[in-house]
Amino acid sequence: MSTKNANMTKAQRREAARAEALALQQKQAARDKRSRMIAFAALGAGLIVVAAVVFFILRQDEGSPDTNFEDKPLSQVEMPSTAQETGGIPVGAGGAAGTTNEGAPVVDIYLDYMCPICGQFEAANAASIDQMTADGTATVVYHPVSILDRQSQGSQYSTRSAAAVAWVADQAPEAFPAFSAALFTNQPAEGTEGLTNAQLASFAEEAGVPADVAAGIEDGTALKTFGQYVFSATNAATEAADGNFGTPRVLIDGEEFPNWNQPGALQQAVEAAAAAG
Repeated sequence: MSTKNANMTKAQRREAARAEALALQQKQAARDKRSRMIAFAALGAGLIVVAAVVFFILRQDEGSPDTNFEDKPLSQVEMPSTAQETGGIPVGAGGAAGTTNEGAPVVDIYLDYMCPICGQFEAANAASIDQMTADGTATVVYHPVSILDRQSQGSQYSTRSAAAVAWVADQAPEAFPAFSAALFTNQPAEGTEGLTNAQLASFAEEAGVPADVAAGIEDGTALKTFGQYVFSATNAATEAADGNFGTPRVLIDGEEFPNWNQPGALQQAVEAAAAAG
C-alpha cells in the first residue's frame, strides 16, 4: 500500500477506489464507443459500395441484352414472321413489312440505328424510298444489324433498337416503316446510352404500334425474342462482306451501290436497273 493510501481513512480509501473504478469504466466506455463508431463507419462504407454495385448492375440490366448469344446461322434462329430467309425485312407497295413489289429491283439496306451515317442515309433517301415502294418501282429490304453496341456506354443500344424493329415487323408489320423512320428522327448521338426501352416503346406507339405490342419493347420481350436474330443477322452480314462490313450498306439487285449520298442517285440507279431488267 502506498504511503498516501496508508494515511487515508477506510472511508477515503473506499471513495478513492470507487473514483478509480469509475475512471476506468469511463475510459472503457470511451474505447467501446470509438470501436462502435469505427465499425459503423466501416459498415456504412461497405453498404455504400454494395449500393453502388447494385445500382451499376441495375443500370446495366435496364435494356441491356443477354449478350450470351450463340454463334448460330439465321436458319436456326427465330426471325420475324415477315422476314425473308436471308433475314431481311421487305417492304413493297403494301407499305407493311413482309410485302414486295413482284418483278421490281430489290434494294437491300443494312443499317444500325446508332450509326450517324445511317441517319444521313435516311435523311437523304427516305422520300425516294417511300415513293419507290409505294409506286412499285422497287422492293426495299431492311436489314437491322448491331455493330455499334460498344458506342452506347454498355446499354447495347444497337441490339435493343434492332430487336425492337424486328418485334414491330413481326407483331405490327403495317407500322414497321414508320417506326424505323422514327428511330432515325429521334436518333441518339453516338457514344451516349441511347434511348431507353420505355422511349423506344413510346416512339413505337407514336408510329402506330398498338399499346400491347409496344409494351413488349418496354418490358424486354422484344429483346428476348429477337436479340439472337439481330446477333446472327449481323454475323451473316459481316461474313457476306468478307469481314469488311460497315453501315449503311446498300445493294441494288445484289450489286454494291456506294453513291447513295448523292441527291437522287439511288432512285436513278433503281430506275436504270428496272430498265435493264
